[in-house]
Amino acid sequence: SCSSCVVPHLMRFPMDEFLDPHSEYDEEEEERKYYRRKRLGVVKNVVAASTGGMITYSVYIGLLQMQLILHYDETYREVKYSSMGLEDIDSKMLMGINVTPIIGLLYTPVLIRFLGTKWMMFLASGIYALFVSTNFWERYYTLVPSAVAIGVAIVPLWASLGNYITRMAQQYYEFVNYNEKHVQEQKKIPKGACHRYIIIFQSVFYVIFHLCLVFAEFPMVFFLNNFLYDYNHTLFKVTECGASSQGYISGLNKTVLLHLPRSLLLIKVESVLMGAAFLAMIIFLVLCGAAYRPTEEIDLRSIGWGNIFQLPFKHLRDYRIRLLCPFFIYSGFETLFAVTGLIMVSLSYGVCTLGLERLWALVMVYGLSASASSTLSLSFLCLPRLVPLLGGAVLHVLVLVGLMTWSPMPGNPSWEPLLLVLAALWGIGSALNKTGLSTLLGMLYEDKERLDFVYTIYHWWQAIAIFIVYLWSSLPMRAKISILLVTLLLSCLCYVLMEHRVMKKVPFRLPRIPRPRHKVKGYRYLEDDDSDESESEKSDEEDVESGEERDKDADGDGDADSQVSHLDLGEGGEMVRGCRRRRDDAYEQAGGME
Repeated sequence: SCSSCVVPHLMRFPMDEFLDPHSEYDEEEEERKYYRRKRLGVVKNVVAASTGGMITYSVYIGLLQMQLILHYDETYREVKYSSMGLEDIDSKMLMGINVTPIIGLLYTPVLIRFLGTKWMMFLASGIYALFVSTNFWERYYTLVPSAVAIGVAIVPLWASLGNYITRMAQQYYEFVNYNEKHVQEQKKIPKGACHRYIIIFQSVFYVIFHLCLVFAEFPMVFFLNNFLYDYNHTLFKVTECGASSQGYISGLNKTVLLHLPRSLLLIKVESVLMGAAFLAMIIFLVLCGAAYRPTEEIDLRSIGWGNIFQLPFKHLRDYRIRLLCPFFIYSGFETLFAVTGLIMVSLSYGVCTLGLERLWALVMVYGLSASASSTLSLSFLCLPRLVPLLGGAVLHVLVLVGLMTWSPMPGNPSWEPLLLVLAALWGIGSALNKTGLSTLLGMLYEDKERLDFVYTIYHWWQAIAIFIVYLWSSLPMRAKISILLVTLLLSCLCYVLMEHRVMKKVPFRLPRIPRPRHKVKGYRYLEDDDSDESESEKSDEEDVESGEERDKDADGDGDADSQVSHLDLGEGGEMVRGCRRRRDDAYEQAGGME
């Protein structure tokens, strides 16, 4: 038979080649190839997270801008939604987006620890996709709840993105230095070791992300611009612009659409935006790897939900983050001042001077400038970190002082080159501000157990600033610029004071991260030999055990005093625990002495 022919043939084949170790196998070379693939995977994660965030915000900003312009037109409202009250719906929708994030500090760390960093990004991008889907059926019960959901997701999304990019920098350091002993034993990374990768990865993130302002104008360029009146019609009753204006644009014509877009064409545009939103979700789900190992995720969740809730507030005891809070607030001010509220370069100055048909050019120039200028934060590698942040602040001060004294005439296209230059300069300052703050936080707080708390505080203060800008919309332009100038100068002063204290090695106060509470539960710690318990936990236990041994040696020798020795041991145990509590409290009070 055929099988009887195959068996002798196999028996004649030398089996040593299968059983003996391969003579050409190089273990070190294979290890290098393995970690090279790991490093490429980290780079892929950074690019994917940046692209996913960029697409998400491109869709969100583009749709919101198109929606607000369409709903502003009186004819569009009366013909398509005569008795719905779109203006009231839009005001409540903006309230949901701008007001809801102020409670983000209460739930963001709990959500990130419960879901994980990657899944939080995925869920938040899904909420943005939900907002897009509600525009297919524009009603109060669809638009307003989805806007509130957007407000709920803003702080968790940004805290997760900041945490994720910084963690990727730490992982890249580990894969580059895989032969180091502290990496192999999963000990804490030496202070300042991964600063280089944090700077580079944060720059890459913001270079890609700021392109969202360019892609967000595609619906305006390829669709809405074909239906808009020119500036002679929209600005016919406008009498003042720039610094002398109040609110947005007083006197802007209530009809800005030359003719109404067909419903089928609107559905096609929204379908493209919906597809882009789903693409961002797929990128987060498929291309982004995990930020932590599975055992690290377990440890992060196992410190107790009460501790997770309290730790963001406790981190505010650290003078470094307290002195950075004014900069966080200014970061929110300048973002909404320039883009989201479309006040500075787009409404009171840009649209008021050039008309709605040139809105896309101003925002695109701002986005391109911010994207290209994010590479300037690489100067952290060779310059003191004061230089990028304060450089961007000085540039914004010059622009704000110029804007405070300038009131262009309405409907004057000759000012377009100057407005484009102002938009580009503001984009440079914004890029240095955003990239510098995110990089600075990653450099100051390198402990992977604290990153989500620190970035939550940063973006929560930004949310407070967004809420304040939402409230000041009716103020005169000079009052808005004055508030920005005061906040910016206070931010620079506090930041210089913080750097001075750090340079003088003034001790800062960091809250102690509790140990995980799964010591005798689950599969991880059933056997001591197979435990992957972290070194910090082991060292704490060894300190207690050595303290108990010292108490035993000091309290008694022999069997005659065993009862007294036992009593003393109990008191000694209390003493050890008391000493340990004092040691933990001292670490919390003076964390900077390390």
